[in-house]
Amino acid sequence: MEQAFIEKMKEQLLAQKKVILESLAGQNTDYKKILEGGISGDEVDVASDVVDGQLLESLGAQDSNRLQMINNALDRIKQGSYGKCLKCGQEIPQERLEAIPYAFMCIQCQTHNERSNR
Repeated sequence: MEQAFIEKMKEQLLAQKKVILESLAGQNTDYKKILEGGISGDEVDVASDVVDGQLLESLGAQDSNRLQMINNALDRIKQGSYGKCLKCGQEIPQERLEAIPYAFMCIQCQTHNERSNR
């Protein structure tokens, strides 16, 4: 997978993460203070500084799940495994990653996983 594409996806993931965290900050002034100045380090590491159990409990289940998936995708970028299906190891099509930047399975494996979880 091309590095330029991975950087583009990283920017999208960070933007989506920022939206979730800003939404939370708008709901809670304590988290707003943390987000505005109490954090040091690069943006990828903000998750490990801010997203703890209490923060995740404050989020709705859907936002919490999406934020965790975004953080996992950012970790995969760091590890060099972004864009590979965690189940079969095949490369996830770029079209899928553009639609869902935090996707961790190819469409075939995701479909199989959803069917077996019904």
